[in-house]
Amino acid sequence: MPTEQQTLAPLARPPRTHPVEALFSHGRLVAIPRKEARREQLLVHLADTLFERERSYTEREVNEALLTVHEDCSALRRYLVVAGLLVRPRDGSSYCRGR
Repeated sequence: MPTEQQTLAPLARPPRTHPVEALFSHGRLVAIPRKEARREQLLVHLADTLFERERSYTEREVNEALLTVHEDCSALRRYLVVAGLLVRPRDGSSYCRGR
């Protein structure tokens, strides 16, 4: 007959979180994460550090800001828009911080 300790299910481990800084080397983004949760963590970090709330940016300004961390600024810009962290009108004339 199993003891009480043997019948208890193991405790669920809390999810491990890795600091977003681990994605960078010498201030540059090493790679855009493939895993959605990790990419979301990166995108929130980029939006918080590169873009001010209540300010409008041109596409060129967004690209220049993103180029400071990674050469594929268009992919990062697209991910930021899809995630709702940057918002743009249909004509793409400007960008501003979202959520």
